[in-house]
Amino acid sequence: MTDLATFIRLGFGHITDLEAMDHILFLLALAAIYRPGDWRKALWVVSAFTVGHSITLALAVTGAVRMPTSLIEFLIPLTILVTCIENILVRDWQRDRLGLRYRPVLAGVFGLVHGAGFANYLRDVFAGPIAVPLSGFNVGIELGQIVVLAISACLLVAGDQLIALGGRIHVVSTLRVRTMAVSTVILIVAARWAVERNPW
Repeated sequence: MTDLATFIRLGFGHITDLEAMDHILFLLALAAIYRPGDWRKALWVVSAFTVGHSITLALAVTGAVRMPTSLIEFLIPLTILVTCIENILVRDWQRDRLGLRYRPVLAGVFGLVHGAGFANYLRDVFAGPIAVPLSGFNVGIELGQIVVLAISACLLVAGDQLIALGGRIHVVSTLRVRTMAVSTVILIVAARWAVERNPW
């Protein structure tokens, strides 16, 4: 197996491992407000997150930026908390034009934080020339994100069908119930992590 393939596998394994549950829950929180027909809007948000974490990953691994691990581990659940709170407060994403515009920006900023977390992990397992490991690891992260989001989409659609079975609910209301339920559960988990990881 080539070095590139090794690091692709490493990145894929990192994002899909249950040890990376904070990153998985962040992706799920991002996806919670979308239906299958909203894939273009979701793509903009996920792409912004990808750009954000790619920038920080490159800067942090090359040593251009260095942030304390304890601070990063605390900030990651905060990004999840803010995303969940936003999901809960905005009642109708389809009509909230401002939200649809700033959400990719927010995802990009939060991607900067998650990228620093990825960088800390990569630094722990690697030392030496950085181009191939960084490229491979980042590709692996992206492939892992695709898998996580595909599974999330299936689970969210299944959740919608279960909610609809409970009564005659309009599609927007079904989406709202699903968004509230998923976001509330993730918010509780993220809040606990934030308290446990508090660096102060």
